[in-house]
Amino acid sequence: MKNILITGGAGFIGSHVVRLFVNKYEDYFVVNLDKLTYAGNLENLKDIEDADNYSFVKGDICDEKLVDELFTKYEFDGVIHLAAESHVDRSILNPMEFINTNIIGTVTLLNVAKNHWTDTKGKLFYHISTDEVYGSLENLTDFFLESTSYDPKSPYSAAKASSDHFVRAYNNTFGLPIVISNCSNNYGPNQFPEKLLPLVISNIKNNKTIPIYGKGENIRDWLYVVDHARAIDKIFHRGKIGETYNIGGSNEWRNIDLVRVLCKIMDEKLERESGQSEKLISFVKDRAGHDLRYAIDSSKIQKEINWRPSVKFEEGLRLTVDWYLHNEKWLNNILSGDYQQYYSEQYEN
Repeated sequence: MKNILITGGAGFIGSHVVRLFVNKYEDYFVVNLDKLTYAGNLENLKDIEDADNYSFVKGDICDEKLVDELFTKYEFDGVIHLAAESHVDRSILNPMEFINTNIIGTVTLLNVAKNHWTDTKGKLFYHISTDEVYGSLENLTDFFLESTSYDPKSPYSAAKASSDHFVRAYNNTFGLPIVISNCSNNYGPNQFPEKLLPLVISNIKNNKTIPIYGKGENIRDWLYVVDHARAIDKIFHRGKIGETYNIGGSNEWRNIDLVRVLCKIMDEKLERESGQSEKLISFVKDRAGHDLRYAIDSSKIQKEINWRPSVKFEEGLRLTVDWYLHNEKWLNNILSGDYQQYYSEQYEN
């Protein structure tokens, strides 16, 4: 039996990781620590909330007393750290939230783990990061490598870069066993509708304008979220201590081209006249400090851990669209804010 702490497990990526570990490893006890801020949604985990090897704890990773109590109670063998503020636009409006959660929260977890893991055999602190710490690629032939120098451009990516540095420092200074992964853009079910794909799907469904920054020429590498969860599983079990692994989809799209493909799929699914959804596109003022291109070279994880994306992009897009169209109640609860009542209904009554 292993006890695993997963932080941010009620969020988009975190909920897929929690589900995978709870369903796949019956001999693991998974504790999901999530503050349930606006992007944390326990409805993402309704299918496994009563599992015998799962427990949810509402709490803040910055709360050292709570984190210490959890380590004392469960004697964790591993931490999979996903809890983070992650939306660039919000980081521009309020950088301090990102400093508190992404930096202070990470260091709080590191300190508690260091203090409890006097014997580090069999222990692992796995920190999930982002490709945005590397900055922006101007040359279309370049890719982010694990050795690429950091060059964060937004308060979000600067906070994540800082947390990455602290994780490595605790490995080098204190011998804490760590691994880090930096992933490209994720898409799929359960994503909060401030992000591009669910925003577009929701707006098309409701005949609302689709806002596109600048000219829509920014390029991102897209990965289906279930494939990211699979990569996290493999790195947690087979990754080399102290190493970094880049996770990417080898699937680059300009934002405007991606939105147009989504428009075509939505026209088909909603049985609308071809081209109707594309008329909703509206170009708006570009985001401050908007990186032009992210692109991941994930050859290291493919060679060393035998992971590669399994879901083709067209298939993933259609799965994503189908999920949002078939989970209208989930989306409406998000848009209305009713999803935040689920915790009190489930755990306080």
